[in-house]
Amino acid sequence: MTSANGQVLSLAARNAAFRETLTGSDGIDADGMPLVIASRFLGSTPLPERVATTDFFHDMAKAGAERGLTFYMLGTTEAENARAIAKVRKLYPGLKVIGRHGYFAPEEEEGIAREIVASGADVLWVGLGVPREHEFVTRNLHRLAGVTWVKTCGGLFNFLSGTNSRAPVVVQNMGLEWAYRLMLEPRRLFWRYAVTNFHCLYLMATRSRMTPSPE
Repeated sequence: MTSANGQVLSLAARNAAFRETLTGSDGIDADGMPLVIASRFLGSTPLPERVATTDFFHDMAKAGAERGLTFYMLGTTEAENARAIAKVRKLYPGLKVIGRHGYFAPEEEEGIAREIVASGADVLWVGLGVPREHEFVTRNLHRLAGVTWVKTCGGLFNFLSGTNSRAPVVVQNMGLEWAYRLMLEPRRLFWRYAVTNFHCLYLMATRSRMTPSPE
């Protein structure tokens, strides 16, 4: 399962290989309020709400803790990964959480997949960034037999660790969380938000197709 936002839609339009990987996912949710707003004007079936991965994780973690599930968190640096895991364990004592950093070479992927399966993970969160996390899942899904659910999650771990902060709820509801993050990290996020967001708006305006509502 994966998520779509302005960056993802822009990249999918420009990169055929990534587009094929994206559309091959079992499920795609809208992790971007602009997509939700656009669906109200450009689609016959408006999206009811944004599914922010950072919020969705906590819903899943609460349910997972109640059922004694195991989460595996793959991504970010070793120190950041450890901080995120420590925070999650503190918030959800009944949840088993393990993981490792996301700095590895392609030839290490098979061993990492074996490690994930051997851990008994029920849910794998892959936070390697777009498009690397999608490519990792595509290449290794056949090696992850036994893992019930795989979810790409971008920069989730940086929010879980407390390194990055969410925008105020009112800003989120206005669809401007991207602007809040751009303000905090202009050099790193300028291309992603200031450029791909406008490309995404163009795509939605010119390529959206109205589908008839079911009778």
